Amino acid sequence: MSLYDISVQSARGDNMNLSEYAGQVMLIVNTASRCGFAPQFKGLQKLHETYADQGLAVLGFPSNQFANQEPLEDGSIAEHCLINHGVTFPLFAKIDVKGSDIHPLYRHLTKAAPGLIGLKSIKWNFTKFLVDRQGKVVKRFSPTASPEKIEGTIRKLLQKQTV
Repeated sequence: MSLYDISVQSARGDNMNLSEYAGQVMLIVNTASRCGFAPQFKGLQKLHETYADQGLAVLGFPSNQFANQEPLEDGSIAEHCLINHGVTFPLFAKIDVKGSDIHPLYRHLTKAAPGLIGLKSIKWNFTKFLVDRQGKVVKRFSPTASPEKIEGTIRKLLQKQTV
C-alpha cells in the first residue's frame, strides 16, 4: 500500500485521500493543543508560510492518546490553533497514532520510519515525519526536534526534488 492510497478525514468530517498531496513534500505531525510542545505550532506555521509555494504541505493530525492533551473536538481544534497559534495549515480529524486502533496513516509512517532502536510506536505528541514528493517516508523527527531545527532538512529535500 502506498501512502497515497490512505484516506483521512478533515476536521469538518470530509473524507479525502492523501493522493491530493502527490508531488508535494509532506511534513506530517501528530499534534495536541494542550501539550507542552504546542508552541511548535508557530514554527510549523512558519514552515508552511515559507515553503508552501515551493511544494511543502504541513499536515497536522491531532491525537488525544498522550495524557489527554487534546480534549477538544475536531472543529474546535482548528479554531483553537488558529486563534492561539495562527495555524492555517490543514488540521485533520483526531486519530489514534498508536495502539490497537492505530490509523492506517500512522501504521504506514511508523513502519517506514521506526524511532530509536527500531521502535515503531509513537512516544509523544509532535513526532514529525518527512515525506518526499514520491510519497516515500524519508525521515522521522522526535517531539523535541523543533520546526526550526528541521528546516534545513526540509529545504534540502525541496531543492533536491525540484532540480
